[in-house]
Amino acid sequence: MATAAEEEAAAAAAREPACRPAAGPALLCLPEELLLLIFSYLDMQALGRLAQVCRWLRRFTSCDLLWRRIARASLNSGFTRLGTDLQMPWMQLEGDSLYISQANFILAYQFRPDGASLNRRPLGVFAGHDEDVCHFVLANSHIISAGGDGKIGIHKIHSTFTVKYSAHVQEVNCVDCKGGIIVSGSRDRTAKVWPLASGRLGQCLHTIQTEDRVWSIAISPLLSDSISFPGQAWTPFLLGLNERRPELWTMGWAQRQEISNLCKPDGKKDKSPSPSVDVPVFLFPRVDASVELPGQQGSGQLMTHLGSDFPPGAGVLDVMYESPSTLLSCGYDTYVRYWDLRASARKCVMEWEEPHDSTLYCLQTDGNHLLATGSSYYGVVRLWDRRQRACLHAFPLTSTPLSSPVYCLRFTTRHLYAALSYNLRVLDFQNP
Repeated sequence: MATAAEEEAAAAAAREPACRPAAGPALLCLPEELLLLIFSYLDMQALGRLAQVCRWLRRFTSCDLLWRRIARASLNSGFTRLGTDLQMPWMQLEGDSLYISQANFILAYQFRPDGASLNRRPLGVFAGHDEDVCHFVLANSHIISAGGDGKIGIHKIHSTFTVKYSAHVQEVNCVDCKGGIIVSGSRDRTAKVWPLASGRLGQCLHTIQTEDRVWSIAISPLLSDSISFPGQAWTPFLLGLNERRPELWTMGWAQRQEISNLCKPDGKKDKSPSPSVDVPVFLFPRVDASVELPGQQGSGQLMTHLGSDFPPGAGVLDVMYESPSTLLSCGYDTYVRYWDLRASARKCVMEWEEPHDSTLYCLQTDGNHLLATGSSYYGVVRLWDRRQRACLHAFPLTSTPLSSPVYCLRFTTRHLYAALSYNLRVLDFQNP
């Protein structure tokens, strides 16, 4: 009974209005506006401790004005230091070295002889971005990095040379480099082409207004096999966008017809309506980065759209070429699609569905029959045989409390490496 009486007394006290203490530190005598300004500099832990002093401070420190900044910083935006996605890593393999991004750094590690573990001390640390590194590639002994600060970084692997320049007004989500040309895609709904030549770094050669966020990008693997028109050479590359919109890009009918004929094995003309947007394929004039090209600023021309009748929001998070005419894509709609431009740009040759309806963040292939995908939940990596539709194996790399997407995949004949938000996991095919 005494316990019940104490609980009633406590509840009654809690219902009473909390008044400012008449006596106490001089700080509490300040006007509420000044107290709000002072308390706005406190972090979450300090506000919690302050709320334990008395009922008035508990009421005062619980106002929305003090917690709005903390709540906004804790949202899962993906590029915030205080958010739950502290790391969104990307990685590349080259020889016996692994390059992986952590926050605004890129670290180079050397493999140990077993190939399943790394030396603790990195071979090199490449810095320069003010926010997280979203994506990077290795090309011509350089690391080309895309940052959340809207900048592109150029780092020489075997020296301390580092240059960064402003490329976009929002974060640069993806970048690729081949043949001395850099192509970048951003949240600001543009894709841009840049030279890698040291004398022209930061000079934009071409700009595409995509009208949509660009999540992924890939340049054709054989620039020497570029499509040629009278007086121009054209280099194809892919853009994976956040949304699919019908007939977003247009070009002259004669050129469109010439390009579509190149994608058909029989060379017959195709006068059917253009498809809806899946992965836009663009043609840009090839540019020799070592030559001055006055008046070359342009917008590029659309080659074709891959696929049709896709629902809104089924964005493409990863694209990759296997050859100049075959490519793979995956994204929010939980499918991996294999495209052959020689057969059709409207319908994929093969598709594989993620059985648990999870977003597919990344994909990788051995160039033959093996395909690996990384899912958005529990670090699930799936292996597929491209000759059949069912998944061969699934490997959940995280537990429930530590669920993380697989942001990047790389594999060799012996090991598979998966970059999660907080660590790097390795699958050993030799000693399963």
